[in-house]
Amino acid sequence: MELKKMPYELSVCKIKKLSTTVLSDEFFFVGKTDEELSLVCMTEHVPLAAEERDDGWRAFRIQGILDFSLIGILAPIAAILAENQIGIFAVSTYNTDYILVKKENFDKALDILVNSGYSVI
Repeated sequence: MELKKMPYELSVCKIKKLSTTVLSDEFFFVGKTDEELSLVCMTEHVPLAAEERDDGWRAFRIQGILDFSLIGILAPIAAILAENQIGIFAVSTYNTDYILVKKENFDKALDILVNSGYSVI
């Protein structure tokens, strides 16, 4: 399986409302529930009014389009990283999954995954 490094430093934020500025960014995720509105965005574009933020994340994605019938794609990656004491924050799109790890663990995480049979581009 092929993983692609994303070139951005990311932040995970809790916000009150979504700024239209972030909507033009190349990379962002929004999650809304009855309890909160969360945003994952490039650190340089964190809204000034963010209630809470956690900076220092990097991401890689699983390359290709993952069919919904596929089972167990994300779980092995999460397990391998957990075994090596590396926490993740995962987000999914219609096509694929993105795995965020703290930037100080990013290179180590990718090395571990390469040694486990994944390829990284």
